[in-house]
Amino acid sequence: MRNDTNSPMPHAPRSARAWPIRHIIAGTTVVAMALVAVVLISLSWFGSKRAFLDMAQIVALNASQLTAERSRRMIAPGEAMLNALASNPFILTLRDHEERMLRTTLAPALAANPLVSTLYVGYRNGDFFSLRPLQDEETRRYFQAPPHANYLISSLARLEDGSTRQRLFFYDAHHELLAQRDQTGNAFDPRTRPWYTRSIDSDEVVISGPYVFFTNHQIGISLSRPTRSGQAVMGADITLTDLGKGLASLRMAPSAELALTTRDGAIIAYSGEAAPTSIQNDGQPRLPSLEDLDAAALSRLWKTTPSPGDSIVLYEENGREWLGAAFPFDGIRGLDLQLLVTAPADELLGDLARNRMHMVLISSLLILLLLPLGWRTGSSVGHVLERLTERARRMSQFDFSRPGSGPTRLREARELDQVMNHVGGTVQAFLEISRTLGSEPRIEAMLAQVLEKLVKATRCLDGAVYLTEDGRESLLLAATFNGGKEALEGGAWPEHWPPPDAGMNEDGPHERITFELRSRRGHLEGLLVLTHARDPEHTSPEFLSFTNQLTGMLAMSIEARQFMQAQKELLDAIIRVLADAIDAKSPYTGGHCERVPQLAIMLADQIAAETSGPYADFALNEDERYEFRLAAWLHDCGKVTSPEHIIDKATKLEVIHNRIHEIRMRFEVLWRDAEISHLQARLAGEDEERAVAALNARHAQLQDDFRFVAQCNIGGEFLSDEVIARLYRIAETTWLRHFDDSIGLSSAELAKLAISRPHPPELPAAEPLLADKPEHIVPWDETRKPAVERDDPRNTLGFDMKLPACRQNAGELHNLTIRRGTLTEEDRFAINDHMVQTLSMLTQLPWPRHLARVPDIAANHHERMDGAGYPRRIPGERLQLTERIMALVDVFEALTAADRPYKPPKTLSESLRIMAFMCRDGHLDPQLYLYFLRSPVWMSYARDFMKPAQIDAVDTEALARIAEGAQTPQA
Repeated sequence: MRNDTNSPMPHAPRSARAWPIRHIIAGTTVVAMALVAVVLISLSWFGSKRAFLDMAQIVALNASQLTAERSRRMIAPGEAMLNALASNPFILTLRDHEERMLRTTLAPALAANPLVSTLYVGYRNGDFFSLRPLQDEETRRYFQAPPHANYLISSLARLEDGSTRQRLFFYDAHHELLAQRDQTGNAFDPRTRPWYTRSIDSDEVVISGPYVFFTNHQIGISLSRPTRSGQAVMGADITLTDLGKGLASLRMAPSAELALTTRDGAIIAYSGEAAPTSIQNDGQPRLPSLEDLDAAALSRLWKTTPSPGDSIVLYEENGREWLGAAFPFDGIRGLDLQLLVTAPADELLGDLARNRMHMVLISSLLILLLLPLGWRTGSSVGHVLERLTERARRMSQFDFSRPGSGPTRLREARELDQVMNHVGGTVQAFLEISRTLGSEPRIEAMLAQVLEKLVKATRCLDGAVYLTEDGRESLLLAATFNGGKEALEGGAWPEHWPPPDAGMNEDGPHERITFELRSRRGHLEGLLVLTHARDPEHTSPEFLSFTNQLTGMLAMSIEARQFMQAQKELLDAIIRVLADAIDAKSPYTGGHCERVPQLAIMLADQIAAETSGPYADFALNEDERYEFRLAAWLHDCGKVTSPEHIIDKATKLEVIHNRIHEIRMRFEVLWRDAEISHLQARLAGEDEERAVAALNARHAQLQDDFRFVAQCNIGGEFLSDEVIARLYRIAETTWLRHFDDSIGLSSAELAKLAISRPHPPELPAAEPLLADKPEHIVPWDETRKPAVERDDPRNTLGFDMKLPACRQNAGELHNLTIRRGTLTEEDRFAINDHMVQTLSMLTQLPWPRHLARVPDIAANHHERMDGAGYPRRIPGERLQLTERIMALVDVFEALTAADRPYKPPKTLSESLRIMAFMCRDGHLDPQLYLYFLRSPVWMSYARDFMKPAQIDAVDTEALARIAEGAQTPQA
């Protein structure tokens, strides 16, 4: 298939010479008139007066039907307009966006429906909105409109205190606000109006009875229907003034009179000069009645025909014979009306007897001449019109996809068929463009689809979309259709808009035109380049204006998607910076915050790809995967609140150090004391051998006690009761302090020391070798005490943790007697508190709906399957799979990490074995662990992040038996 940028659009094949439809209609009309003349003359010849009465009846009936059809045509556009506007979601925001809706929707709707005098909306909360074109001076005077005002918007709002505020806004023909003012007086409640109450529970347009409009005293009706959401009722007032003009054009005699009335004689439309409306006692105008008219013949006809029928009646009025009929009128749905038609008999009959012979002769000649032609042309025109009518009917049912009716010899019909095809294709393309703009999140796919539909809808040859690069004066090709990438050579920034580009190819002339895609702030987002065949259709100002407006939709969509992408990238970057900061802050976490998300995504993607097994139903769409990835990056964000003691440094000598050195120095003091005691004993004359033995024994005891204390400080083994008892015995040893321990302290230390020891001892003071002093305890600040206990009323996030008695206990014996590890209960809580902070921080963020589970996924990776985890003790059956994945990968990364200064890295087999026992102990999900064990994920992770020495052989089946409980742990 040839793909040429300069190829013109294919033209429709030439057909035979078409005839002007006006000639066809004129000829058919002559034939129809001749036939009607023959029928009427024949009836007059054979049936005389009776035949003429029948003719009069037919004429009157036709007038009734034509009037009814005119009425329906007057009302149908209003109904269609209401149905269209009721489906528009912006109708519910008219009060906030009235100017934009006036320009884009309401003013065009009123321009297409000139008979609509008012368009209004009543809301369920009692608010009211109306738009009225100021078409006549009476209406303008009534509302005291400023000069050049073309539209009036009235807005009624019900305030929280029950009062109402009504405002009037006046706009000119260009929809610019001229003036506004508050409307005083008793504001009505639209919910009590008949048009509201009859329509609120209806699913179709409801038509009110005819009445006189208060502002211009014209007669009309009201149409109303509820919006699609049911939150409001839309209404439109339609004037029936044109019905009176139509009745005047249907008079069959100079003195004939026609009137459309209600059953009680109120006049809706009259063929003559309408009677003026009168004001009732309540101040409202009322419909004129037949009694108000100077039309005695019509009044007599109304009185003599209590119910409408199809027959002609003869009667006398003021000495003159009249022919009249009352026809039921169904032109306005739901209203019981009648059409009164009357005319003087002498005007209708005229010189019937003298002229009927001439009419017969002339009619006979016309019939002989025109009958064959009328038959043929009538059939042809009728067939074509039927096909066009069917086409229009399908379009009215929103079917724009079917082709037209094919070639025809009627030029206008053929052109109309082509226009309908173009309109249908254009509307279908615009619907697809709107759907694509609203549903396709990827900007590249959106641009490609929209460009294709836009080129086809505008009947161009090809097209291309270029987007600007951030910070660079160049263009990047984003989408093409039908070879449009040649529209701009290269990516250089054009100097002139649009760039002149016209030429000729083998198929004819072509021309390219460029449209700027600008954001709402006026920034240039890119270009739309279209190539057309340089025909009048594509070079007209209307086409350029129309296409330029369409590009505005495309530009806003591009801007919105670029903004969303930029916001997403910014959020990702901020989260990444936070994770990197946490990893860089402490060597004890290393690269944990960076590795866990990668392992979590690897495992989640592997599970989502399963089509069988226990996880066959698990799937992550794009939003869910992004949510999980964010949660993985944020799973330890609470560690940013972990305390850094150096920030609280108040003196030069305050440092963070291992206090085993302080205790060692005390042993050094005792060592020197022993030597001093030995020397004193020698000076006192004690036996040297016994003194040396005592000194050596004391030194040996001190060395052994210090080694024992130092070993307990490491925390590598479980401490038995005997070990703890020995620590307490060692603590009973005392040493003499000769220096004041209250000098050189910070103000905070002095304040705490004054509370715990208000009366310092005299120096030298005997101090225990190991001590738990009151100043070692840091109590909770009641104003900042964590709300983590289940019964704490401040606990709104469901925490279930035990709060230690104090914030920190630095007592030496308290810390040395920790049975396992190096952390006290207070230290462990401070570490576990990072999960409390993670959940607290994340729940305060305004997550959008598709990211609402980020806090739970991030903060639940320390929960256990047996419900003994933290911070909320959530049992395993309440943990979703994504949360269990986070728990598993967090443990695996921590066990295999090689950048932790406090532990050597474990091998793969050691790590997976520990995790197997954690499954048996109710910590991890056994099913998920078994899947992880048998998947390639852990080996892929090991190759990327673990040292070669850590990667050893793994007996997966043995580990699986441990996790399933089939194998007991071995010593």
